[in-house]
Amino acid sequence: HLQAELGLNEHHQNEVISYMRFARFKRGLCLKTVDSCFQDLKDSRLVEETFTVDEVIDMLDGLQSVVHSEVESELINTTYTNVLLLRQLFSQAEKWYLKLQTDVSDLENRELLEQVAEFEKSEYTSSNKKPTADPVKPKLAPLNEGGTELLNKTVARLQEENEKLKTRLKTIETQATAALDEKTKLEKSLRDLQMIQGDQKTNANQDITELENKVAALKSQFEKTLNDTTANQKFLEEDLVTTKHDLLKVQDQLSAAEKELEKKFQQTAAYRNMKEILTKKNEQIKDLRRRLSK
Repeated sequence: HLQAELGLNEHHQNEVISYMRFARFKRGLCLKTVDSCFQDLKDSRLVEETFTVDEVIDMLDGLQSVVHSEVESELINTTYTNVLLLRQLFSQAEKWYLKLQTDVSDLENRELLEQVAEFEKSEYTSSNKKPTADPVKPKLAPLNEGGTELLNKTVARLQEENEKLKTRLKTIETQATAALDEKTKLEKSLRDLQMIQGDQKTNANQDITELENKVAALKSQFEKTLNDTTANQKFLEEDLVTTKHDLLKVQDQLSAAEKELEKKFQQTAAYRNMKEILTKKNEQIKDLRRRLSK
């Protein structure tokens, strides 16, 4: 029903329903308070059969003052409550780098207000028709759940990249070790060829020339291979350094993300403190009401 009227998804529909129940509860408390003001007047002042005009005016003035104070206090509290609700929404949006906008003119749109009123009526009616069961109180979601979820995803992604970089580092180290082994083998082969060349000096000039040509060819091939191996080794060493830098960078990002996540979880203490302050204020208001009744 709300999807068709206001265009919200199921999750946001449930959030709106939850807020409307909260507002209905607060509205009921306010009406009970106003009713109690009139009842207090009846119990405390209407004890005689007749009153003068001045006495009636005095009673009405006192009642007006009390009702005015109660209604003003409730309206102010409602405004502050709505500001806190908007703060929650804006705070969650900022975690995703979003900028929300509001249109205050729509708050006085009679058509939209009637749609909300119809939905509240239908929701309240459907709620009363549901069979009574043990109510399951939903757990209060964290204030910055969107930001926490983003940090958790970031931490998981950084951990995955960290593991990939560690695997890549091991592969590069293995390739570098293999290149060094190949370089050692080639140097040994060159020394062996040079020894063979020295042993063959006593042979005939033709054999010496052919052997020297073979040695020169092998030496040229070895030098080319050695140069390629050296270049490959240099590339591997540079890639190894770059990979290590990336690994350190990811580890720093991971540490920062974990600190940010811890910081967000610590923010819930402010919410509990605010709740305690509001509870104390409500107790003070009740005490003032009792004193006023006396």
